Amino acid sequence: MRISRDLGVERNRSALGLVQAAMSIDLRQPFLGSLAVATGLLTPGELRGPRFRRLFTGVYVAADVEVTFALRSRAAHLLVAGCGVLGGYSAAELLGASCGPFEAPAEVVVSGGHRPRQGLVVRRDVLEPDEITLAGGLPVTTALRTAFDLARRGPLVDAVVAVDALAYNGRFDPADLVPFAARHLGARGSRRLPDVVRLASRLAASPMETRIRLALRNGGLPAPVLQHPVGPYLLDLAYPHALLGVEHNGRDHLDPDRALRDLEREACLAAAGWKILRFRAFEIMRRPWSLAATVGAELAARAGSGAA
Repeated sequence: MRISRDLGVERNRSALGLVQAAMSIDLRQPFLGSLAVATGLLTPGELRGPRFRRLFTGVYVAADVEVTFALRSRAAHLLVAGCGVLGGYSAAELLGASCGPFEAPAEVVVSGGHRPRQGLVVRRDVLEPDEITLAGGLPVTTALRTAFDLARRGPLVDAVVAVDALAYNGRFDPADLVPFAARHLGARGSRRLPDVVRLASRLAASPMETRIRLALRNGGLPAPVLQHPVGPYLLDLAYPHALLGVEHNGRDHLDPDRALRDLEREACLAAAGWKILRFRAFEIMRRPWSLAATVGAELAARAGSGAA
């Protein structure tokens, strides 16, 4: 009788656990298909039907949910939950320092036992306890550790963009990467860290600002002032002596309310004698030399007209 009672208790506990697990699944967030089926929330047929989208093998989300990089990163974490953390551009995304290239794969850091798959980069490394934090409820590499990782790979410009974004959002000085690297002597790519640090700035408020700054530098122009105040406004990049500002013309400027505020801002700056050059993402990404030439020509023209 006692054995029978014990088995009954275990069954009840198991059933209760499945009910609780089913209640915890949000179909509009990445979820494990096997868990949804095991709890009775979905059938295998429903999971394979048009209502759901497969993000990775075994990981799904409702089909009408927009698949962003943050969502794909959350989905990737389900594959390594308990034995890995989000790293690289995925960590940066959840830390609020979005800086990854278009269609960047999700990235996880594990000690071993997992293989890369389409849309997912798996990096094997050992992380110190103070190199892991929580962002959006998930374990990720800290801003400083993420900057250390991204600074050591990819094109130099992309590395500086990542360090700038993480330093701005993580509120650390890029120079902090030099002593941090001492705990990871011999790490691949570490030899270029001084170059990245020398080019980085914690004042760049967006990746496009960083790319503009580097385009100007590579074009042989003097370094602009970042976040320069003019009345109640801040200019992304400025040459105060020439009353010339340089900014990214992003899609958010198309919003009607933002467009109205831009007009008011433009009128205030023009009244103060400032001229603002705005560049679209295509020009910044694909024609940085042209951007630098345009700014250089305007600097020369304003110097010749006495604006400087």
